[in-house]
Amino acid sequence: TMKDPRKDALAIFQEGLKAADPFAAVERTLQVKEDRITVAERSYDAGRYRRILVIGGGKAASPMARALEHRFGSRIAKGLVVTKYGHDMPLETVQLREAAHPVPDEAGEKGARDILSLLEDVTEEDLVFCLLSGGGSALLPLPAPGITLPEKQATTRELLASGATIHEINAIRKHLSAIKGGGLAKAVWPGTLVSLILSDVIGDDLDTIASGPTVPDRSTFRECLEILDKYNLKERVPESVLARFRRGTRGDEAETPKAGDPVFEKTQAVIVGSAGMSLTAAREEARRRGYNTLVLSSMIEGETRDVARVHAAIGKEILKTGQPVSRPGCVISGGETTVTLRGKGLGGRNTEFVLAAAMEISGLPQIVVFSAGTDGTDGPTDAAGAVADGKTLARAEEQGLSAARYLADNDSYHFFEALGDLVKTGPTMTNVMDLRIVIVP
Repeated sequence: TMKDPRKDALAIFQEGLKAADPFAAVERTLQVKEDRITVAERSYDAGRYRRILVIGGGKAASPMARALEHRFGSRIAKGLVVTKYGHDMPLETVQLREAAHPVPDEAGEKGARDILSLLEDVTEEDLVFCLLSGGGSALLPLPAPGITLPEKQATTRELLASGATIHEINAIRKHLSAIKGGGLAKAVWPGTLVSLILSDVIGDDLDTIASGPTVPDRSTFRECLEILDKYNLKERVPESVLARFRRGTRGDEAETPKAGDPVFEKTQAVIVGSAGMSLTAAREEARRRGYNTLVLSSMIEGETRDVARVHAAIGKEILKTGQPVSRPGCVISGGETTVTLRGKGLGGRNTEFVLAAAMEISGLPQIVVFSAGTDGTDGPTDAAGAVADGKTLARAEEQGLSAARYLADNDSYHFFEALGDLVKTGPTMTNVMDLRIVIVP
């Protein structure tokens, strides 16, 4: 331990991943004993239900569905879940579809329509399990009447490039959708609906995860217009989107269902895994390896470069004064930052975080900075993230690489690819946002 802090950082990250295992998370939450089904603190009499159905979507949909099959076996009458391309695994009863993320495609739209078709004959004698995880918003795209999929795709691209937070992006997604923002709960009524949710959003807000298809929605059409104003997007989104939001603000379009709506009377929503659980596991692994460890927060958000400077400053403070933890020190944080696109390069918020931090710690070889997405993908790349230390910029300069130019072009992926410092895990089948680690041995 502590002989190679780069390897320590990767090992600490991997322990965080284990704690977010979706199969184990579902099995921890749901118990079946004869005719009693227990979900968290609530119990259901299986004997009163005619059928058990399974629906859902997200990057962790496959292992979550497999866990339900393991618990219920042949009791599952039918099911359908949608996951990201490359995140599939064999299932016995539940159908599995693959679709695009983060920009939705036709396969996702068809999957969402087929889920609604599966629910058409639901009665009060049916028990429906909905499995939701990160990516569910893009993977279950069913545009509201008057909105086409290409128009929703264009809106999503503008939002992703604007620096908007996931809460803001999903507020707009909900008001352009026929199933998000409580829409699936309406489709399941009068059946009983149990949602098992792997959280990938700040604060574990139920109405933001996968855009909250099974819970009351707090956002409004008026808020959507304010978000477009905030990021100067009114002239960039399709006119049909703007027109729908204006009609909704006037009351000419039905709002998403809110708290108190009867469709939520027979629903339960349970967080089965979250960033907080992963950070706890990562902290324990860091301590086991001999580091004085501090979990900074599970709710870090904001512009990636700004967050990187703060983390680098904490590393330098540990080095100089032994605060907020003494050496050997390890500071861990979770959450989801945003990148405002300025260039045309390739990268994601994790590799951009590490590049921006590397520029701040240059010449301080004792400091190591690591950041990776728990889903195994960082933006539109095949990397989860990257790792750097105080020697990274010197190594780059030897190869003729300018960190400043790569950062200006949002090209962090190619910068770290040239140095061999990308972190590649492949699809992890989970998603509880990002995990960042600063080590000062």
